Amino acid sequence: MSAVRFRLLAAAATVPVLVAALGACGYGSEAKKNTAATVAPKGAKIDGLDQVRIGLFGNTTHATPLIGLQKGLFQKELGGTEVKSSIFNAGPAEIEALNSGAIDIGWIGPSPSINGYAKSHGTSLKIISGSASGGVSLVVNPKKIKSLDDLKGKTIATPQLGNTQDVALLHYLAEKGYKVDATTGKGDVTVQRTDNKVTPTAFKQGSIDAAWVPEPTASKLVAEGGKALLDEKKLWKDGKFVITNVIVSQKFLKEHPKVVEAVLRGSVKTNAWIRSNPVEARDTLNDKLADPEIAGKPLPAGVIDPAFKNVDITDDPLAATLQQEADHAVKAGLLTKPDLKGIYDLTLLNKVLKAEGKPQIDDAGLGSK
Repeated sequence: MSAVRFRLLAAAATVPVLVAALGACGYGSEAKKNTAATVAPKGAKIDGLDQVRIGLFGNTTHATPLIGLQKGLFQKELGGTEVKSSIFNAGPAEIEALNSGAIDIGWIGPSPSINGYAKSHGTSLKIISGSASGGVSLVVNPKKIKSLDDLKGKTIATPQLGNTQDVALLHYLAEKGYKVDATTGKGDVTVQRTDNKVTPTAFKQGSIDAAWVPEPTASKLVAEGGKALLDEKKLWKDGKFVITNVIVSQKFLKEHPKVVEAVLRGSVKTNAWIRSNPVEARDTLNDKLADPEIAGKPLPAGVIDPAFKNVDITDDPLAATLQQEADHAVKAGLLTKPDLKGIYDLTLLNKVLKAEGKPQIDDAGLGSK
């Protein structure tokens, strides 16, 4: 057995440990209590269902559900079926909630979506829509790192071992010729897994030299004197890559397709409203972030402005980039090669888009089996 083959097998053996970390770009790991929509349920219940439970994160890459909840756009589509939300801070916890039936639909990053689908052998979830692209940057201490050629010997933070940004950084370093052990983070560059809520303090204190992080953490670091040396958009074709998509329990999709369709109508209409009203959307998002269940206070203008602008809102799940992100995780030794065929079901999304006069969206050959 070759040394390379042995190393990959050894890395694969760590997957049961790593899958709990394949997650999101949130703050911590606990789900916060359910919050009701700001608009009360009114009218007939869809399929007689009392409520639909959705999961999301309290950050700017989840602008669609945060704004849609704040404006009551989801509740308007659901009529008498009440929308209830749970705020999660990491992908694994949200996947566990979906699998246990604690939530029905979730906004979540690509890595936990891939991992949840692969672990269940394609039975747990479907990706039914896109939500956001981009919003990730490599922010450096400009006194320590002048250019992308200065990374050797430096310490770079990512949110979690094996999370979406961790995979992206490991892949980027490998492409640049740096050798880093994916599991320990040790090598030519030290990859230090640090909770996003701790990263600004670590950056300010000098215990890390840079961070590959999502918004609003990236903008928080810039506000602390950091420099955004690389926007991850520059590494992707047309500057687009999935950072947030929408998943649903397969059981819930089968039993309540009309409710799922109503949620997707709310999502599509929210995204259209955001694009048409960017300033009000930014302020609405910041108002929602100030909820006690999320951050408890709004972000300062110097953070919310760039953080909001750096995230592209989209209905397209950018399926081709999901496959690429999975390939990057495999190459990093953090994931055994998954079969993603069937991970998407865009039937209801395309129905909604057609009714809105919008173009249909492709699943890159990864649609329902």
